[in-house]
Amino acid sequence: MKSLVNIIKGVVIGIATLVPGVSGGTMAIILGLYDDIIRSISSFFSDIKKNTVFIVTVGIGGAIGMFGFSWIMKYLLSNFKFPMIYFFMGVIFGGIPLLYEKANAGTKRKTDIIYFILGFVIILIMTFNVGTIVNLANSTGILQFLFLFLAGIIIAVALILPGISTSFMLLAIGLYDIFIDAVSNLKFAYLIPIGLGTFFGVLATTRVLENCMNNKPRPTYLLILGFVLGSVLQVFPGLPEGFYTLISIGNIADIVTPVVLLGVAEVLASIAALLLGFILIRFMSKRFAD
Repeated sequence: MKSLVNIIKGVVIGIATLVPGVSGGTMAIILGLYDDIIRSISSFFSDIKKNTVFIVTVGIGGAIGMFGFSWIMKYLLSNFKFPMIYFFMGVIFGGIPLLYEKANAGTKRKTDIIYFILGFVIILIMTFNVGTIVNLANSTGILQFLFLFLAGIIIAVALILPGISTSFMLLAIGLYDIFIDAVSNLKFAYLIPIGLGTFFGVLATTRVLENCMNNKPRPTYLLILGFVLGSVLQVFPGLPEGFYTLISIGNIADIVTPVVLLGVAEVLASIAALLLGFILIRFMSKRFAD
């Protein structure tokens, strides 16, 4: 029964990984799996059988979530852009209270705010499009291998570190299109070094994070909280287009036109989606965290 629950939680984490700006690591915290995932990877050889069962069940769920729901996510984002993105923002906001509770643990110091600001600023810097083009990924030989291996390590950080979206990280380093193309067309010259880098990065990152969470939980979660709040700015698409239609109405009679009614529906749907995302995650964090 517990394995089935872990698979279901893995599905939710897998779906969250598909969403730009939403961190699978944050979702794992909300569902009460994050500490167990970190512990199982960093202390894998202490109980190989138990840790293998746990990692495999969560991994199966994650794969189902990513591959099984990717087309649904693509369809919804294409046809209901604003309501879906507002739903994702609600999901992010819904996870903040839990992260704040964890950030309040440990000894409080006046300098702790620096960690929050640092996390927030890092995400802001990553959102600036400076027009950098990644040419190393398309080079050849050992140079390409080393760059893609390093990219895999960066991807691992995004996978493990709560508050950072994996898809956002790929976009930030200019590898999103290359990675999607490599997966779709099974270009192993790209996938193998990225995969090796990701594997190495996960092993290295989990140990560092486990030490940070055990020894400095408050600064660590404040840094993560900064990541999460900063990611809201990256996700925010602006106000729904229907909002601008409403404020441009010249007289009362215009309200009943099809264009205005669709605009009203879009605005209301976006608000409802935001609240639904927030309430859903708050419910999940309380109901399934144990």
